[in-house]
Amino acid sequence: MRSIWRGAVSFGLVSIGVKLYTATEDKDVRFHQVHAADGGRVKYKRVCSIDGEEIEYGDIAKGYELPDGQLVILTDDDLAEMPLATRREIEVLQFVDQGDIDPVQYEKTYYLEPDGPATRPYVLLRDALENTGRVAITKIALRQRESLAALRVKDGVLVLHTMRWPDEIRRPDFGFLDEDVSVRPQELQMAEALIGSMTGEFDPTEFSDDYREAMTALLEAKASGGEVQPVPETADPGAAVVDLMSALRRSVERARGGAADDDAADDDAADEPAPAPRRRARAAAADDEPAPARRAPAKKAAAKKTPAKKAAAEEPPARTTRARKVTAAKKEPAKRTSRRSA
Repeated sequence: MRSIWRGAVSFGLVSIGVKLYTATEDKDVRFHQVHAADGGRVKYKRVCSIDGEEIEYGDIAKGYELPDGQLVILTDDDLAEMPLATRREIEVLQFVDQGDIDPVQYEKTYYLEPDGPATRPYVLLRDALENTGRVAITKIALRQRESLAALRVKDGVLVLHTMRWPDEIRRPDFGFLDEDVSVRPQELQMAEALIGSMTGEFDPTEFSDDYREAMTALLEAKASGGEVQPVPETADPGAAVVDLMSALRRSVERARGGAADDDAADDDAADEPAPAPRRRARAAAADDEPAPARRAPAKKAAAKKTPAKKAAAEEPPARTTRARKVTAAKKEPAKRTSRRSA
């Protein structure tokens, strides 16, 4: 286990160094939210409602809305400056009988471990609580929130239960409480007899989570039946760059006259976005390199079609891609005119 808090238990004039550990863990079957059509993970973004920009976690502050609609914003620095004496101290306030605490007040449970040389005073407090049958009422600050807490002994270890404040517990204000409802003595006697027949010592290991077991069996059945699919890969941001470079290369070839044999190809070229300056430079550099061997026959065949295409293909390498596109655009009307006249 990994400790989540480190401080001291203040017991009169005795200070006991301790480490705090979460005593419970969640065993629920956990699911991811996925797209039912393809299994892609559903992700959430932190987006500002004013400018629509995505926000980094470090830029998020806490906001408290006043009754008049105005907003008070608190940063981590503001919260760090709060005068919280229990930030690193578990202060013992009094000792009570465990039966005096209503379980509805309990919130979360933690284990306390002695820190370093504090083992002897730790054992002293543990044995004193166990011998007197008392529970220590304390205060502790966890995650920027101060809570009441009950400190007791379980299996030789000090256990801390954080507790709700009295104003955090709702009142059961139900209508039937004001009604005069009576039960017959025979019914009450039978109910008490049933309770007596079902009374026993509580052993939590005798009970099981039937829903979790059924869910695990369902998942195993689907897995063994082949109803699984690989986790889909997320879209690669580099794929768009590859596609853009491919489009630029085709545009360069079209400007040279290697692939513009019909009006549909010209329309596709018109729909392509203009390349960014950096990528235009890459395309020009790639254009100066010798073409692959398997493309050479196609270019030669295209060059034999018309003198205009041959002239475009034999332009000096020093010209930029933009110049080639302008040259090809100027010659395009002549091609279309000759096609219409034919």
